[in-house]
Amino acid sequence: MNDRTVNYKLQPGDNLYIRAINTIDNQSASSFNGDNNGTRSTNSFSESGIYLTSYTIDEEGCIELPLAGKIEVKNLTLEQAKDKMQNAIDHYMNQTMLVVKLTNFNLTLLGEVNKPGMYKIYQSQINLFEAISMAGNMTNFAKRDEVKIIRQTDDGSEIITVDMGRADILESPYYYLKPNDIIIVDPLKIKQWGFTTFPYSTIISITTLGITLFTLFKNISKPN
Repeated sequence: MNDRTVNYKLQPGDNLYIRAINTIDNQSASSFNGDNNGTRSTNSFSESGIYLTSYTIDEEGCIELPLAGKIEVKNLTLEQAKDKMQNAIDHYMNQTMLVVKLTNFNLTLLGEVNKPGMYKIYQSQINLFEAISMAGNMTNFAKRDEVKIIRQTDDGSEIITVDMGRADILESPYYYLKPNDIIIVDPLKIKQWGFTTFPYSTIISITTLGITLFTLFKNISKPN
């Protein structure tokens, strides 16, 4: 397994795609998977189809599976949850292997990105560059060397600051994002001055005014 794979702990509200395959008991597998006559719906492979056929972890942190009933998976990694469900299913179906995937998770991007908002991710992992690209990339006023990531941990919220311009960001433990991360891109100080473009005209005007006033006072102060 890739050592950068997200080691996310499952929480209530997460959706898991669960399929039973490679079983000699095809009828039980079809029933478990919710297939009609042992066949899978053609649209079940789409993002929306996978979501609609997934299992939601309830408020108690449990998944309710056919045959096996409720299984608590809260605070387990995806691999740990898969092993626990596999052990439960083995009591009811022979030679069965479960496929378990996190169907989607939320990322929120705020601040100096072109399309801020909450995004649903339909893949097992996503890195910081991909997430920002999904939000239309950063604006011209983005403070790229101080991008904040707010992450929920067992001890509460953690705020991490990363420099998007550093070459070693690829080795950062925060390069790959986790479900429910919030990415905040702060503005450069120049934006706080209210300039939408670099104020060349303003600077020229102030400089010209300064020269004019200097010349005027110099002429006034000359003795007659």
